[in-house]
Amino acid sequence: MMNPDELTNRRTRTQENNNQEIKQVTEENKTETRQQQPNNTPEILTNPIYTPGFLRTQIGKLMRIEFLIGTNNMVDRIGFLEDVGASYILLRSFEGDSMIYADIYSIKFITISATYSGVPSFQNFNSMNMQGMNNNGMNQNMNRYY
Repeated sequence: MMNPDELTNRRTRTQENNNQEIKQVTEENKTETRQQQPNNTPEILTNPIYTPGFLRTQIGKLMRIEFLIGTNNMVDRIGFLEDVGASYILLRSFEGDSMIYADIYSIKFITISATYSGVPSFQNFNSMNMQGMNNNGMNQNMNRYY
C-alpha cells in the first residue's frame, strides 16, 4: 500500500507530464496554423466569375469602358487598365499620363482591344503624337476630330 505523500507526488508528476504534452501539442498546432493561414484576398478579386476577378486578368490592356450615369446618360472612357479593386478600377488615360479612378458598379460595357496590349511609355506616347504634326504644330490630317 502507498502512503498518501507518495500518491500525491505521483499525481503531481502525472499532471506535469500531461501539461507538458498539452503545451507541445498546442505549440505544434500554432505552428501548423501559421503555416496554413489562408490568403486573405476576397474571392471576388481572385475568381474570374466575378467582374473584378475577370478584370484583374486584363490588367495592362487597352479598353473602352462605358458607364451609366443616372438613369439614361452613358459616358465612356478609354485607357489602359492599371488596377482593379473590389469596387473600383484604375485606368491610365489614353490621351495623357493621368489616372482615372472609376466606380465598378456603374460600368455597363467594356470593349477590350484584342490587337493592342501593353501600356506605352509616356515618352513613346509623346513621339507618336508628334508624328502627325508639321512644323507649325498643326495636324496635317484635317479629317480627324480630336
